[in-house]
Amino acid sequence: MQESATPMQAPSLEAPTLKRIHAKRLREVYRSAGWPSLDVIEIELLAAGLLERQNLDGHDYVRVTDAGIQYLAQTAQNNRQVMSAHEALVDQVTQVLLREGRLVWKNLNLRAWVAPQEETPGRWKMAMPDVFSIRNSSVQAYLEPIVHEIKVSRADLLGDLKRPDKRAAYLDLGGQCWYVLGCDRSGHPIAKPNEIPLACRVMVYQNKQSEVMRPAPKRACPELPFEVWMALAKATPINAAASMGRDLPDQADFSNMAD
Repeated sequence: MQESATPMQAPSLEAPTLKRIHAKRLREVYRSAGWPSLDVIEIELLAAGLLERQNLDGHDYVRVTDAGIQYLAQTAQNNRQVMSAHEALVDQVTQVLLREGRLVWKNLNLRAWVAPQEETPGRWKMAMPDVFSIRNSSVQAYLEPIVHEIKVSRADLLGDLKRPDKRAAYLDLGGQCWYVLGCDRSGHPIAKPNEIPLACRVMVYQNKQSEVMRPAPKRACPELPFEVWMALAKATPINAAASMGRDLPDQADFSNMAD
């Protein structure tokens, strides 16, 4: 007697790991008519149950499911929390620089020169440092411009580290470039100092205290270019008198930040 063939069972697969690009695609589908893209991102969203296929009037569509709506809402909330933590750390750094008597700007749009590297020619690049400051001096040689780049998300940091031209632009603008790192939900720093390029200084802000994890030698900084002076003249520095009305936590210590 011939045994009946046993039907093949589909292998159990783990749910796909969702990233920023998945949330971006969900938002695009939610805002659009839902035309299918027929790519891997769409396949993974379908497999996760965040998208579903429909056929209307002979045309294929995709739409965001209720689970997809919940995922978008959670993503938006997480983004707001990260942004809030980022702005809080930017404010901490700004307050200490003001106490040191420096002139401080946030979110400037500055034109910087990126030197040629191997087969890549030199070029101008627009840079937007989180915090840019100079000493309150009328002598060019004493200005000591510094860039502070604030990171509270590891994913954001890793994406930033993959852009050497951005870092080169920061170093062109200032004699020092600091990476100020926040902590994850477990209270651990989002990165180790050896993950940050050696040309940059590293500071970690943890438990309302700051710690210099790795200094870096000062670079000779030429006079600020005319384009930077014009950008500073057009922008408004942080109002120290108004800003210093907010007290820093007693434990906060960014000493030696500009050493």
